[in-house]
Amino acid sequence: MRIYLIILSLAACCFSCSTETKDYRAFTTNTKLYTQTVFELNRVVMHDNFTPPVANRNYTYANIAAYECIAAGYPEEFQSLSGQLNGLKPMPQPENTKSIDFEFAAVLAFCKVGVELTFSESLLEKYVDSLKREAKQFGMPNATLKATEKFSTAIAQAILDWAKDDNYLQTRTAIKFNVTQEPGRWIPTPPMYAEAVEPAWNQIRPLVMDSANQISAPPPFPYNVSDTSSAFYQEAVKLKRASETLTDDQRHMADFWDDNPFKLNVVGHVMYSTKKFSPPGHWMGIAGIGGAAVQADFPKLVCAYAKTSIALFEAFIQCWNEKYEHSYVRPETVINQHIDPEWRPYLQTPPFPEYTAGHTTTSAAAAAVLTEVFGDQIAFTDTTELEFGIPSRSFTSFRHAAEENIWARFYGGIHYYHTCEVSNKLGNEIGEFVSRKLIMNKLN
Repeated sequence: MRIYLIILSLAACCFSCSTETKDYRAFTTNTKLYTQTVFELNRVVMHDNFTPPVANRNYTYANIAAYECIAAGYPEEFQSLSGQLNGLKPMPQPENTKSIDFEFAAVLAFCKVGVELTFSESLLEKYVDSLKREAKQFGMPNATLKATEKFSTAIAQAILDWAKDDNYLQTRTAIKFNVTQEPGRWIPTPPMYAEAVEPAWNQIRPLVMDSANQISAPPPFPYNVSDTSSAFYQEAVKLKRASETLTDDQRHMADFWDDNPFKLNVVGHVMYSTKKFSPPGHWMGIAGIGGAAVQADFPKLVCAYAKTSIALFEAFIQCWNEKYEHSYVRPETVINQHIDPEWRPYLQTPPFPEYTAGHTTTSAAAAAVLTEVFGDQIAFTDTTELEFGIPSRSFTSFRHAAEENIWARFYGGIHYYHTCEVSNKLGNEIGEFVSRKLIMNKLN
């Protein structure tokens, strides 16, 4: 029922003035259609409980497929990513551009890739069936729908074939992280004590970078709990003190940027899980909000989503490479073992090493790309977390949002402040690198 209400709402936006003359292009070029489509994949990804790096892999390939449809339809404005992304060969070409609705092809290709990369494929398939019915009801000729489907399927399949070679399947059977009691080394944290997430993610084929090592972080502060004046010990003390005097706004900030895709809640003897959008899912939401803020048209919006997801993709590879190179211990472990055994962070500690910070790195990368696509000082209100009962927050720019993430992870008690500062700089470097390397919108 929810899907049909969404489609009817979109249709009402397109055809509120008159239904006597139906123009299906008003339906298929409505930017809300693409934003809603990304949202639908986001919900499926959350339902299937993918880890943040894997979730972003789903968004990235789906958005690239959509973008390639747009590039084929608007070659004077947008350039294919073939030859620009590692291993991406020339895309299938449309037989007759006049018979294809390229915006609708972008939606269909996005969903086709999304279906193949997720588990709950029936959810997206029902959504696509509804879209096709609506397109026909609002006047899309059968010949146009048929040609559009054929072209979108060819693009989607080309992207899926390319994705098969990114080493993802090989990382599913990679050696697990070896937990030891070596001082300063990451160990599982309460309450799940889960094993380390995606320790082989640095083996995934980058899209733009030459390798996971192309952009690197300085080493973290040396582990030292015997000297209370050491930089490492002082970082832990700073975090503990801050966590004990959080204001309402600081708690809101931490909750807003928590984006824990799977939280284990423990109340007495009862345990239950709750799910939220992961960090890349949150930034997919911001990309749509940013597009609406600048009134981007459909092709530019798709370009923004694709470029943002590519930057996030590179940021995850770079960050996860750092995480498992250093295997840095979490604040919760240090404070419990050496300062206060009863202390708990405000947020639940994620199951992977501390340095560098994944959410902070990826946020900065996404913000850098969105700034390049939409412009600097684009004020917006981020409503993404209303889905989970968390009030919205407003920002003066995309970079402002990414910078707030520095404090959010620190106030949450899951990252040292120094880590967050370093991670923001690295993420910004990654985002700017992606922006420099990729030629997408020729008119910018």
